[in-house]
Amino acid sequence: MKITFRWYGENDGVTLDQIRQIPVVSGVVAALYDVPAGEVWSEKSIEKTAALCREKGLGFEVVESVPVREDIKLGLPSAKGYIENYKENIRRLAKYGIKCICYNFMPVFDWLRSDLNARKADGSTALSYRHSEVLRLDPLTSDLSLPGWDASYPRGELKDLLTRYSTVSEERLWDNLETFLKEIIPVASECGVKMAIHPDDPPWGIFGLPRIITGAESVKRLLRITDDPVNGITFCVGSFGAAKENNLFEIAEAAKGRIHFAHFRNVKRSGERDFEETAHPSECGDIDMFGLLKKLLDDGFSGYIRPDHGRMIWGEKGRPGYGLFDRALGACYIAGMYEAWKGTRERRHCGG
Repeated sequence: MKITFRWYGENDGVTLDQIRQIPVVSGVVAALYDVPAGEVWSEKSIEKTAALCREKGLGFEVVESVPVREDIKLGLPSAKGYIENYKENIRRLAKYGIKCICYNFMPVFDWLRSDLNARKADGSTALSYRHSEVLRLDPLTSDLSLPGWDASYPRGELKDLLTRYSTVSEERLWDNLETFLKEIIPVASECGVKMAIHPDDPPWGIFGLPRIITGAESVKRLLRITDDPVNGITFCVGSFGAAKENNLFEIAEAAKGRIHFAHFRNVKRSGERDFEETAHPSECGDIDMFGLLKKLLDDGFSGYIRPDHGRMIWGEKGRPGYGLFDRALGACYIAGMYEAWKGTRERRHCGG
């Protein structure tokens, strides 16, 4: 198992020099953040990112993410060209040492929260979701600001996308995902790259848009599309765990052997569709974090794992969910659970 850390590139407030000082982290999870979805990534830029990480003694083997163009999710005639671009990106990333690609198939919006700075009793702030607040939002006029999605589409383009998706059912979205996977998985397999789809976050429909990667049954269906072992999932504890009806151990069992990447964070549910993100330890939320990691490891998981969204603590300012301090604590917590599972302490070269 390799503990990794999300890094948003040279413009990230969290630097590689800081990440390398987290003693349990062996590499970073990054991407090219200035390339429009669907376009081919520059080899020069991929090589530069890999070199920056290498210079700091950090691996760069996981990309999160290579965005899937909306044309592909909508099943438009233009999808074919964008799928070819996606294949080329897999080939180029493999050339520079990438072993795993995390991606999602969420229409229009990536992860969604109603509050990016919810105040907690200890004075920290965290991401939270209140379904009633989201239902009152109009994505075309709301001033809600979320990293990634709100700047992705001009208002006119966003309105057009939402109109197009009004005729896309869950079944049609599944059909379009199947078309996509049957094209890209053979390429990924040839290149030795594992494809790890991220579950919908939160795992239910929003703004009338279909969402399909939501629980155990959808994971089973995804894996049946192609039985090539490179077709797998990102086991995101917080995303699946936001829905109280989801049994995370059942999902882990359904995906056994096909979990290529894991996101570990804890959530506290306060209603049918309400939750807030917490510190990583089990006692801080509703998730049995050690039990889940033990389940994955007992089943042979040896892939990549990273601490997911963290709180903002100790006065830190920065990208909501992606500060340094709480995620560093989370990484060390994951390492502690791993050592407890192993039952023996390995000698580690820490610092110096």
